[in-house]
Amino acid sequence: MGEDRRLAAVVALAQGMAAAHGSREAWRAAAAGACRALGGSFAALSVWERELGRLRVLVNVGELAEGEEEFPEDEAYPVHQFAEITEFLHEQWAGGGEPDAWVETAEGPAAGRRPGYCHQRVAALRRRGRGCCVVAPIVLHGRAWGELYVARPAGEAVFGRGDADFATVLASVVAAGIAQTERLEEARRLAFTDSLTGLANRRAVDVRLEQAIERHRRDGAVVSLVVCDLNGLKRVNDTHGHAAGDRLLERFGSVLSLCGAMLPGALAARLGGDEFCLLAVGPPADQVVKAAHELCRRAAELELGDGVACGVASTEDPIGPVRSARRLFRLADAAQYRAKAERASRPVVAGRAGPDDPVVRLADQPSQEAGGERRRFRGRHAP
Repeated sequence: MGEDRRLAAVVALAQGMAAAHGSREAWRAAAAGACRALGGSFAALSVWERELGRLRVLVNVGELAEGEEEFPEDEAYPVHQFAEITEFLHEQWAGGGEPDAWVETAEGPAAGRRPGYCHQRVAALRRRGRGCCVVAPIVLHGRAWGELYVARPAGEAVFGRGDADFATVLASVVAAGIAQTERLEEARRLAFTDSLTGLANRRAVDVRLEQAIERHRRDGAVVSLVVCDLNGLKRVNDTHGHAAGDRLLERFGSVLSLCGAMLPGALAARLGGDEFCLLAVGPPADQVVKAAHELCRRAAELELGDGVACGVASTEDPIGPVRSARRLFRLADAAQYRAKAERASRPVVAGRAGPDDPVVRLADQPSQEAGGERRRFRGRHAP
């Protein structure tokens, strides 16, 4: 391959990883880009899991052999079968060695291969009908991260020293792409996570709720929202200090997460201050109300605090058309406000009437009370 073509291949690989949305796409782009760049028929990207002592395959691309999957669940190999991982990658780098790539063939050691060639790789090549492979270590943050593996079928030209050198360059590009993906994912995680409780934050709820309401409008999916206000936080802060208040918030966050687990796929979030919510898409409204009852019960048992005021709104209940995320949030928020005003020990459910489910109705024409609730919503929750 000419220098211009190799340069173009490096650029294409870097661009493919940069355009990826998430780790899986980045892994696929890395393996596919390296496979094209080296003229291979198959490529794999693997990570070294030190704590488990194994090399785990993240992605396979190209011509897959029997038993190989694009994103395998459990394809892993003990590192003791690959001496270069535990010996060369660990010891020679410490001594100033370079993480250069090497070539294996189905016939045994390739020319220029470092001592101690890997019998397991040779056996794997033969078993899968491949004639040769080039293996390039991936170094991330100064440590061995894993390897890039590209193979050609039996009968095609064997990789040479120049291909191995180029694979080393490609592995460096892949390492940079993986580092960038990890940074972006960490930034996304922080942007959508409450730092104190580890729950989702208001931004995450806004995004997920908009998606949920769109799904409700499109196919009628049940969307339910539980909004709750932790009672007594100010008293705890004033009496015991803010560290105790933070512990109460963390403890309630754990309770919320536990009750959220009763609803498949529910999002547990801290909206800010002493306000929390659960967003569920799919489970019936009765199941959501049951989880809210459990939340109230457990919150009342917390050592500090004074329980929780809890409001529920669900598109499955008679609350009128829900065409926007803001309307569902307003209904749940108003139900929570009613629960707080009445010091209710159970959730207040919008649109329900009965001895166990107080009714909350918000008319389209604002009454004095409903208008106050709407103004309160706009002040705290509206974009």
